[in-house]
Amino acid sequence: MTAPYKEWTVLPHGELTPIDERIMSVVGNLRMPLLELPRRMTAVRLASGDLVIFSAIALREPDMARLEAFGRPAFLVVPSERHRLDAPGYATRYPKIRVVAPRAGIAKIGEVVRIDTSTPDFGDPGVRYIEVAGDSALEVDGGDGMTVIVNDLIGDIHGESGLGGWLLRRMGFAGDEPHVPGPVKLMLGKHKNEVARLFRRWARHANLRRIIVSHGDSIEKSPQTALLTLAESLE
Repeated sequence: MTAPYKEWTVLPHGELTPIDERIMSVVGNLRMPLLELPRRMTAVRLASGDLVIFSAIALREPDMARLEAFGRPAFLVVPSERHRLDAPGYATRYPKIRVVAPRAGIAKIGEVVRIDTSTPDFGDPGVRYIEVAGDSALEVDGGDGMTVIVNDLIGDIHGESGLGGWLLRRMGFAGDEPHVPGPVKLMLGKHKNEVARLFRRWARHANLRRIIVSHGDSIEKSPQTALLTLAESLE
């Protein structure tokens, strides 16, 4: 696990890109031993105009200006103890931001950033926080349907090559189809059935438009089918 940065530290990243009228996303690259891991931050705009930042990434100043023009960062979701890298920087930059963390990750996350709540009230019924098996997710209702934002529960990396790509495929973060990564399955333990039930619940939403993952591409083609296949892989 990469040590969290105490100061604002910008690593390579792409452009902040609109997903729909209330969601923006940006993908960065995290260099690790033997591989580069793509990582995603997602910003969700609430009815109030405030933002929920999910799995924060420190951005270049022009991109931070675009983010702030989109809305005021008001909530910071640190989705798991493995996604703490840029949380301290955001908490320092935005002293009034409310830091959200899953209860199972409080000990580790609390080592590097204050935690305000594990049961956030966003003041917007169209944005819902879910804690599952020590990880976090968001459900977001938009004009084109519901978007589900997950963290490590699903990997969907494509186009990786070389030794790093081989390692990501072996671990289940990369491949032709979305996977529950192997290391995540091991950590889920007795919670596999709980996650499978959540996947099936999402799959029953006829208006499910997409699934945004922290590591890989968004799943927009038949997301319901993908979720049912992922649920079966946990049983």
